Amino acid sequence: MPSTPIPRRTVLAGAVVTGLSFALSACSLDSVSLPGASPASGTATDALYKNAPVADAGLILSGSTMEAIKKRGKLIVATALDAPLVSQQDPANPQDVEGFDADLAKLLAIYILGKPAVEWVPSAAETREALLSNGTVDAVFGTYTITTKRAAQVAFAGPYFMSGLAVAVKADNTTIKGIEDLGGKTVIVQTGAPSVAAVPAEQPTANVTPFASTPQGVQALIQGRGDAFVQDYVLLASQSSKNKDIKIVGAPFTEEPYGVGLKHGDADFKAFVNTWLAAIQKQGLWTQVWKATLGSVGDTPTPTPPAIGSVPGS
Repeated sequence: MPSTPIPRRTVLAGAVVTGLSFALSACSLDSVSLPGASPASGTATDALYKNAPVADAGLILSGSTMEAIKKRGKLIVATALDAPLVSQQDPANPQDVEGFDADLAKLLAIYILGKPAVEWVPSAAETREALLSNGTVDAVFGTYTITTKRAAQVAFAGPYFMSGLAVAVKADNTTIKGIEDLGGKTVIVQTGAPSVAAVPAEQPTANVTPFASTPQGVQALIQGRGDAFVQDYVLLASQSSKNKDIKIVGAPFTEEPYGVGLKHGDADFKAFVNTWLAAIQKQGLWTQVWKATLGSVGDTPTPTPPAIGSVPGS
């Protein structure tokens, strides 16, 4: 992606935050999906769910994806399941997933079904397109950056959030202050993520080392297998929210518009999801979810949601 400085209003936290490292690996396509409906999460209040909009019957078009979901009684969503503040699964209750993306998915379920009934399917960056194209899931809520290349395979509703690539280092590192200091360094990235191309574009002499998932990248950083980890700011914030061994340095150096991944060519469902996004933004529910999740770390003012359809590929 182009390395355009991210607007200050979209930066989630200016201060350094610290966070939790997970040894969980990303799940593959043959992973078993988790059955059942997710109950109301601890991050989204009962009042938020009570006030969430429900689509008028006329919006549930005959023969549409929306109608199929309503008849099924649950929304099937792919997400990472191991990202604190974004989509974190409760080990004691696998049906309970909390965080920014997870709570938005529950709000979409309410919009279609009148209740937050979600079946969660674990996914990784390299499996999302397949999960959509083969009909395993209805939608992907997984810090899914909209690009024109991806849009050739996936329909994107949104964008619903603007993040960006940032740099994380070990907490005792005092020499790396941001992307400008990564020339000649060993830089950890995640396979399939925008950082794979963005780091060499910014620092051609950097030695890029890929790992399969964000938790694996964090673990590799802690183990000293790289000098820095470049990943989406939101994912780094979620990992560093409880882990004193790493810190984020500098501001994001790209713009990363997140979209809701949908099956390619399903224009009716894309329009429906965009209508839902506009409704929760207007009603203030988007802001409530952000404050309860990503906004709970740091002291950054609440960002303004990006305009729907405002980026190429959306």
